[in-house]
Amino acid sequence: MSDGPPDTIPAIRATAMAADANPYGTIFVGWLMGQMALAAGSAASRFSGARCPVVAANGFSFKAPVQVGDEVSFHAEIVATGRTSITVAVMVWRRDRHGEGGSQAAEGRFTLVAMGADDRPMTLVAAAA
Repeated sequence: MSDGPPDTIPAIRATAMAADANPYGTIFVGWLMGQMALAAGSAASRFSGARCPVVAANGFSFKAPVQVGDEVSFHAEIVATGRTSITVAVMVWRRDRHGEGGSQAAEGRFTLVAMGADDRPMTLVAAAA
């Protein structure tokens, strides 16, 4: 784990709201995973120029709780490509709403598939050209 968030612009930035909290008062992991999938989809779609649904998610690690009111940044990086698939690593950083301090909250990987206009997987070489 690095000392701070990546130097890249987040794919998504959101404020954690009370409606996203679990019964213990911190943000529900399901909300984080959903936002992570959106960030991965954004990166994959920009790369391929196509719709990219998630087909697999793995390697999740939750490192620090996210509190209601935290600003949450989702950094997405393409780490591998296949014939039709794109693997995206997503790192989540939280920052206290009233300060500059923050910490890494989560990380995980998503595999997405680029889809053509016919709703069938499309070859990435053609898409990236």
